Amino acid sequence: MHRKPITCPLSDSDAKGRRHALGIEGERLAAAVLEQRGLTVLERNWQCPQGELDIIATDGDTVVCCEVKARSGVDYGGPLHAIGPEKINRIRGAARAWLAERALVGCPVRFDVVAVLWPPGRRARIRHLEGVF
Repeated sequence: MHRKPITCPLSDSDAKGRRHALGIEGERLAAAVLEQRGLTVLERNWQCPQGELDIIATDGDTVVCCEVKARSGVDYGGPLHAIGPEKINRIRGAARAWLAERALVGCPVRFDVVAVLWPPGRRARIRHLEGVF
């Protein structure tokens, strides 16, 4: 299916916390890239009190918790600049909750990031970084 490029605001959330088209489309692209690389996407946008996991996938017997950062420009820093220590701690806490909810003990877990840089009117540039934290 061919999708028309989208035009989006700079950030992926407005003042009321709603996600904009850039974030939604960035996560769709990220899931497609992961699947093209042989991962199996299990869930998207899983939420718990500790936080949210954008994409949960498997890579063989490894659970992959993937954070997706989509930006239309780098005026406020690139996609990877939005992942600091607090965000990493929230993702790790959410991953522990996801694993506990499924009684998964002792399985390998990896934390990946997919950065989507999508300037208006241009093609998205996507980077999949494995084991970032």
